[in-house]
Amino acid sequence: MKWKGRKQSSNIEDRRGGGPRIGLPIGGGFGVILLILYLLFGGGNLGSLPSTDTGQAPAQTQYQESRSEQEVREFAAVVLQDLEDVWTDIFAQYGRTYEPPTLVLYTGQTQTACGIGDARSGPFYCPGDRKIYLDLQFANQLERQLGAPGDFAFAYVLAHETGHHVQTLLGVTDKVMPLRNQMSEREFNQYLQRFELQADYFAGVFAHHIKEKGYLEEGDIEEAMNGAAAVGDDRLQERAQGYVVPDTFTHGTSRERVYWFTKGYEEGTIEGGDTFRE
Repeated sequence: MKWKGRKQSSNIEDRRGGGPRIGLPIGGGFGVILLILYLLFGGGNLGSLPSTDTGQAPAQTQYQESRSEQEVREFAAVVLQDLEDVWTDIFAQYGRTYEPPTLVLYTGQTQTACGIGDARSGPFYCPGDRKIYLDLQFANQLERQLGAPGDFAFAYVLAHETGHHVQTLLGVTDKVMPLRNQMSEREFNQYLQRFELQADYFAGVFAHHIKEKGYLEEGDIEEAMNGAAAVGDDRLQERAQGYVVPDTFTHGTSRERVYWFTKGYEEGTIEGGDTFRE
């Protein structure tokens, strides 16, 4: 992706090294469990969560950023700006105003409106505060542990999480998440998969529009498709436990994730992403 020297978003909150507004009980497990459940449900409102605010401002330290982290941060800031530009333009076509999410950079754990965020859970979006949470080390994990190298594989992840924000703005999240109280877990998992696949579709829509802007390079779409395949439920379960349990899928198979990203890339419209109908 052509990104160096281009405009970076300032809509970033850097909490690395004990940044602002982090009041966490070290070693606390309840909030982490709630967040994991939240992530399994693909985003949504868990309701009122127990507060972890100690009432005291945490000590802040100067985070020592490595050169590689600086490059990843700057890349993420450019992608975030592109995401803001693309979705602002798309929403304007429907007479609506796009309200961009904030990207929160953190290490270890951090407080969110959805519970305690843990970097081990990977990047995630919290609709409660409309923020995307990211540990920059995930870029390395995506390549080394999940086998998805390339800068646009990482861009796909940011675009997918932003896709969840788009779902929140469009009202999809509020329609889907209450269903978990109305049906069995197995039935609800089907809706979760469609919910996640729609975010993949929106990531493809983003790729469609930045291609039109001339920002993509040869191999970028293949990198994104490889990234989508790397986080399919079947591949992750096979890697973790040696077998798959389809009834527990919450995000879709590798094939499904690639399909919906590709469809979004080819169509470039909101209308083509009704994963709940197909």
